[in-house]
Amino acid sequence: MGRVTERRRVVRIRDGVVGTRPDTLVAEEPLEIRLNGKPLAITMRTPGDDFALAAGFLVSEGVLAHTSDVRAVTYCEGQAEDGSNTYNIVNVQLAAGVPVPDITLERNVYTTSSCGLCGKASLDAVRTASRFPDIIGADPLRITADLLAELPDRLRAAQKVFDSTGGLHAAGLFTAAGELVDVREDVGRHNAVDKIVGRALREGRLPLAGSVLLVSGRASFELAQKAVMAGIPMLAAVSAPSSLAVDLAVESGLTLVGFLRGRNMNVYAGEERILLP
Repeated sequence: MGRVTERRRVVRIRDGVVGTRPDTLVAEEPLEIRLNGKPLAITMRTPGDDFALAAGFLVSEGVLAHTSDVRAVTYCEGQAEDGSNTYNIVNVQLAAGVPVPDITLERNVYTTSSCGLCGKASLDAVRTASRFPDIIGADPLRITADLLAELPDRLRAAQKVFDSTGGLHAAGLFTAAGELVDVREDVGRHNAVDKIVGRALREGRLPLAGSVLLVSGRASFELAQKAVMAGIPMLAAVSAPSSLAVDLAVESGLTLVGFLRGRNMNVYAGEERILLP
């Protein structure tokens, strides 16, 4: 297994004084995801929870929805052609009878099967692929605005690696009562979410009804897509959403909150789930 952090020498300048010291950096390495032995996607990630990352990625692409869909998740044996370590190659073997999708992905440039599409086509792609199409809109989740405002601090307090590196995004899964169910850190927000969703799949907890997904940074279409595909009714972010993320939230019944900072927030869709003082 690769290391989550690495040490590097750095020249440090403070108030005109120059010195050298070791610095702790977050590790970043490529992960190749294979499906039934065939290369499917590459993502740059922080090593750790690789099996969950691969499973969560396949949930977001509509390939997996239940634990029974997976026969095995393993690191590939032998050395990769480029000489890299085998812990950077994960193979997901589908269970008998689970259809193999006709998708080709190149996540090394952070794309998904919906890339190349836009607007209505992207929304239709998510609707068609979702294994839980009617769950989100009917989810009875309710949370007070005051409690929602506390979640970023709770997520930040749970970020262990961020404290030593300052270079990681985080995703946290909360209950309507504000209980932190899971938190994952990664160099990529999308990977952190995939790790949370993949862990839920492997533990038989999908769909994640009644949950709030909180992400550091902005709420892109891709993150909204992952929430919808996992059956999560609320996505909150500390920064802005994209226009297509808002469109998907409105289309799917997802509650979407942006600029969640202190007691301030913008609610872009699904405001009925947030109880005002």
